[in-house]
Amino acid sequence: YCAFDFHKECSRMRWDRLQILLDCVADQQDEYGYFLVDSEGNMVLQQEGAFRTNCIDCLDRTNVVQSLLAHRSLQSQLQRLGILHVGQRIEEQAEFEKIYKNAWADNANACAKQYAGTGALKTDFTRTGKRTKWGLVMDGWNSMLRYYKNNFSDGFRQDSIDLFLGNYVVDEADSLTFLHDQKEWRFLALPIIMVVAFSMCIICLLMAGDTWTETLAYVLFWGSASFGTAAVILFNGKEFVDAPKLVQKEKMD
Repeated sequence: YCAFDFHKECSRMRWDRLQILLDCVADQQDEYGYFLVDSEGNMVLQQEGAFRTNCIDCLDRTNVVQSLLAHRSLQSQLQRLGILHVGQRIEEQAEFEKIYKNAWADNANACAKQYAGTGALKTDFTRTGKRTKWGLVMDGWNSMLRYYKNNFSDGFRQDSIDLFLGNYVVDEADSLTFLHDQKEWRFLALPIIMVVAFSMCIICLLMAGDTWTETLAYVLFWGSASFGTAAVILFNGKEFVDAPKLVQKEKMD
């Protein structure tokens, strides 16, 4: 087991420090090896182990580390096959390097959309080998989308997965009308009111009125409206969340 504090080591965009982790597991990766057969089907090498990469709160960082391990293993395989000479590196083959990184990042996006509803985070590093400011912006955007989907639209996705995996068995006598429960008007109206009120509060701050008292009155009004609706939403939070219904229903039954 090799512990690696990703946040600490790679803070301030210093993602080159991931090499510390690779150096830590290099000997073990060489010991594990990889599977190889010759043109006649005879086994030349057998893989003796595999890496399990766990991150406490993010599968995207797991993907980054796995891509680096795969890159190192591929380097060794290409040299063994004679495609690369000893001393040559994949990075020197610009076109192949681009194809490899994009394929890995595209696969990460496909997997992430299944479990999170958005593309993977940190794919700027996977695609280019560098962490970029635009990548940080996109990670922030995808994180907000994930938060929204996780709370307000993932219930149906989880129900679909439960049906697919057989976690919920459909009874012909059981009606599934509970899946189509219509939310009351307030579940749609209150979030809209909160967003509009908060937006108006910001606009009032940016576009001051003729007097400071007028501006203060507008800010207090819209601020109170936004905080009031937010308080109601938080107080009734469970009713706003789109929770899965199938497995929960089975447990209650």
